[in-house]
Amino acid sequence: MQKTLGYLAGQFLIAMPQQKDPRFARTVVYLCAHSAEGAMGLVINRLFDGLTFSELLEQLGIETGPDCASIRVHLGGPVEGGRGFVLHSDDYRHDSTMLVQDGIALTATVDVLRAIAQGAGPDQSILALGYAGWSAGQLDAEIKENSWLNVPADPQLLFGTDLDGKWEAAIHKLGIDLSLLSVEAGHA
Repeated sequence: MQKTLGYLAGQFLIAMPQQKDPRFARTVVYLCAHSAEGAMGLVINRLFDGLTFSELLEQLGIETGPDCASIRVHLGGPVEGGRGFVLHSDDYRHDSTMLVQDGIALTATVDVLRAIAQGAGPDQSILALGYAGWSAGQLDAEIKENSWLNVPADPQLLFGTDLDGKWEAAIHKLGIDLSLLSVEAGHA
């Protein structure tokens, strides 16, 4: 299992209140990779409408287990909506598992879905379809334009089940009062 190294990998990106792209309004993105070549992350506070985990497993020909009904499918982002990712605690490992930060890993193979269905998957996980992607320099420019805030990620917020409260909770991690956020970028 390799560990990703990068600028903001392992951080939350928090959409500013004035985020112009409706696909990212009030979202929290866990940044899985970030380098000079670009960035990739998963939105952690939106559900994928119209598909349950059990239905996904059925489509893949995987037998469902007793706990499958409680697993939610997240909308990871607008890129490659048919591609699945499991962001999880690092207690599950597969040859293709990538360690993002201490305690957090990413697996994008069907093997992790089989393991979860059989009750042998990671202790904590987020299943996401699609991802958020940025080309070289794009995310850096968006941060400079005041579209995103960033804060170190923590497993409690990452794997928490209160999707509606994650955006505000992530902002509060910064100690910021939402009413005081400016839509203008500052430059010293």
